[in-house]
Amino acid sequence: MGRLPEETDMIQPDAVPELMSSELPAGAYLLDVREDDEWAAGHAPGAVHVRLGELGARFGELPRDREIYVICRTGHRSAYAALALAAGGLNTINVADGMAGWTVGGRPMISEDGAEPYVA
Repeated sequence: MGRLPEETDMIQPDAVPELMSSELPAGAYLLDVREDDEWAAGHAPGAVHVRLGELGARFGELPRDREIYVICRTGHRSAYAALALAAGGLNTINVADGMAGWTVGGRPMISEDGAEPYVA
């Protein structure tokens, strides 16, 4: 992949499904594309952190044999990431309400330093 798709080679937004964090299946591959400080403040246990700006360089690390649920704070950056990854042939689903919805839904969070996690 090496780069994010340009507007001209972007797939249609409705081609990548979205779901709410309350619908995320147990054991799903969850890709968090937020910045380092957001991740450190609080993230889902078991999530994989790859900043949005690093997706092109780390594309080869992502699984091709399962769905990738992409999450950010509110669902906007993850929507872009899901589209870019889908354009590269991966099976992606945007978590439309992001980590904000994750906390509202009462899902577990952890922080990097052991402090009370929060959505930054």
